[in-house]
Amino acid sequence: MPGIDESLLDAMRVPGARGAAVVDWVSGLALGVVGEAAGGDHEAAAAETAEFARAALESRSFASGDAGDGAEAGDGAEADPDTAPPVQDVIVTTVDSYHVITFVSTPFDSSVFLHLWLNRADGNLALARIRLAETANRLVLG
Repeated sequence: MPGIDESLLDAMRVPGARGAAVVDWVSGLALGVVGEAAGGDHEAAAAETAEFARAALESRSFASGDAGDGAEAGDGAEADPDTAPPVQDVIVTTVDSYHVITFVSTPFDSSVFLHLWLNRADGNLALARIRLAETANRLVLG
């Protein structure tokens, strides 16, 4: 089971990857970074991304409700619905890039997500989401 550094390097193997980070969405601190930073500053990008992720998690509009077992068929997620965050992913597209935020589900109260920044011309959003979910499932914190 890979730790933060190995998980970030795994995320950077996704075609079109420009940068990746493991971020604590409560504090806004980057626990690990690799590659380029969106906006040029890893710490600022982590804080801004954490604020965005926190807003998505705390929004009642995105609550899963009666979504079933908490995992989409075929997405590789093995999250326990009792410990999984209410939002699995947040995807932001811009003119030239994709940002994929995948929340890490753990047996304890996790406040961590993976953020992958992709070049839109070279990236495959569907593949990035699948690979990031697989990486999040294998990530060992601590």
